[in-house]
Amino acid sequence: MSAGATLELVGCTLRFGGLTAVGDLSASVAPGSLVSLIGPNGAGKTSVFNLITGVYRPTLGDIRFGDRSLVGLKPWQINRLGIARTFQNIRLFPQLTVHDNVRVAFHRHLRHHSAQSLARLPSFHAAEREIARQATELLEMFGLARLSDERATSLAYGYQRRLEIVRALATRPQLLLLDEPAAGMNPTEKAELTRLIRAVRERFDIAILLVEHDMSVVMSISDRVIVIDHGVKIAEGGPAEVRANPKVIEAYLGEEVAPAAVS
Repeated sequence: MSAGATLELVGCTLRFGGLTAVGDLSASVAPGSLVSLIGPNGAGKTSVFNLITGVYRPTLGDIRFGDRSLVGLKPWQINRLGIARTFQNIRLFPQLTVHDNVRVAFHRHLRHHSAQSLARLPSFHAAEREIARQATELLEMFGLARLSDERATSLAYGYQRRLEIVRALATRPQLLLLDEPAAGMNPTEKAELTRLIRAVRERFDIAILLVEHDMSVVMSISDRVIVIDHGVKIAEGGPAEVRANPKVIEAYLGEEVAPAAVS
């Protein structure tokens, strides 16, 4: 059983002037669980991620991670509490190598202080070697170790997606937010990504909140699915239950679905 904290959104509303991007949303992600957040384009999914990670502050409501409120915290403070994310638009360090993109994320866990770094004491070198080892181990898990010395932006698109997940994992999160990780991937790459997400969850015993448009990915790996439309939750439940929900079908297809006849 995971020892991580539970994420809770309690009555969260996000307004931009007269536009309500998220409306009175309550939801939770338990330790070790995999929850997907889905909805049509413009439903407010990325806005929810931005609320959780401190990019936006909720107009109303609270966001809690364990016994801490996240409201008012900076993104780096939220990351230090154990929440990491990837982005819909890939945000790697373009001038750094694949290996260095991951090493940068590991450095927040270093125990030595600036004097040790400047003096290059044995403890500094030992810590750097351990970071290099762990970075290589993560890259191997995602099939990227052979590309360690390549510049991040020289990688094929699917590999850049993988690298962003590796970098997020290097911060050692309790909760990983994945924002459309399968976007732009072909069917083979999506199948491999699905396998990797399962492996990450099992190996690192972390919770995952997934935003994804590809329903084959969502339905195959989710414990629970939350559906929002125009920032409002319209359904929540297991994959099969949500897939058959008339409100969900209507939101995606844009047409009203008649209830099944009672015999």
